[in-house]
Amino acid sequence: MTVYFIRHAQSEANLKDILASRRDFPLTEKGRADAQAIAAEFREIAELDRVVSSPLLRAQQTAEPIAKAFGLKVETDERIIEQELGVFSGMTYAQLDERPDYEHERSKRWNWVPAGGGESYEMIAERLEPFFRSLEKKPEERVLFVTHAVTMRLIKAHLEQTLPQYPNPIAKNGEIWKTEFTGLGKKHEVESIFLGGSAAAESRA
Repeated sequence: MTVYFIRHAQSEANLKDILASRRDFPLTEKGRADAQAIAAEFREIAELDRVVSSPLLRAQQTAEPIAKAFGLKVETDERIIEQELGVFSGMTYAQLDERPDYEHERSKRWNWVPAGGGESYEMIAERLEPFFRSLEKKPEERVLFVTHAVTMRLIKAHLEQTLPQYPNPIAKNGEIWKTEFTGLGKKHEVESIFLGGSAAAESRA
């Protein structure tokens, strides 16, 4: 099964250095233009049977032009939504720098549960297990999943079989990961693809 994961294009939260979590922020003008460019270039190098997006607006707005380019409808899957960060959702990174109760060390977030109903990295990894199991049922499909920075961090850890360790760097806005998925619990090679100017985008998470 050929599977692609893409981080949404630049959002207003990315531009303003806000930790969006599950709050809805639209794409910026640049993000919308990048999504269109990615869609056009992606159509030239790939074939897709489905486009599946996180329910959040920034992911949906990234998915729509890509799905349109392939003549597909956007499907939605709650399991690839971004991390719930509880009380820290919507804060700027400058505000987070003043919060000792925020886990600033990326490598220590496996068991850290953000106050106010937040979600640890372990919890994200657990919700991704049934997602990956569902992929095993359709081995011939070619699917693009539109998701988010932190969720992609745990997706990659699943694919590369490193849990509870996970990559410190995050995907750039619009960065695409490609893998030939053969089943949960197997080690996969993950290829990065940069289209539509996505190589230049940076953000924190």
